[in-house]
Amino acid sequence: LMIRRPPRSTRKGSSAASDVYKRTGPGVTTRIFSGDHAMLSVVRINPGAESEIHSHEQEQWGVLLSGGGARIQGNDSIDVSAGDFWRTPPNVCHAFRAGSEGATILDVFSPPREEYRIKGSGVGTQTKSE
Repeated sequence: LMIRRPPRSTRKGSSAASDVYKRTGPGVTTRIFSGDHAMLSVVRINPGAESEIHSHEQEQWGVLLSGGGARIQGNDSIDVSAGDFWRTPPNVCHAFRAGSEGATILDVFSPPREEYRIKGSGVGTQTKSE
């Protein structure tokens, strides 16, 4: 069985404005899909890498798709494995530290993070162009 996909620019439901890649830190990248009321972010974290501790106004849900690591939220650090999920309320500091296999996470933000609609780098409201 062979599956052929059209180029991203011609795929139904995908456009340059809604399919954005960002580097959010050393060893941390994300591919972002944005709608009017929610935003999906597929985050890949290299083995041993850690996302920057940050907070934002949006509610965030996450599920660990593969790999493992530690979810840091507020003053807690909790080991997680594939299939675990979590909720981060608005304005709560959080981060993720990948284990030896790295990690792939699906994050959902509501409402969308405006700074994530723009290609570049960084997790905060100030992004750097690439």
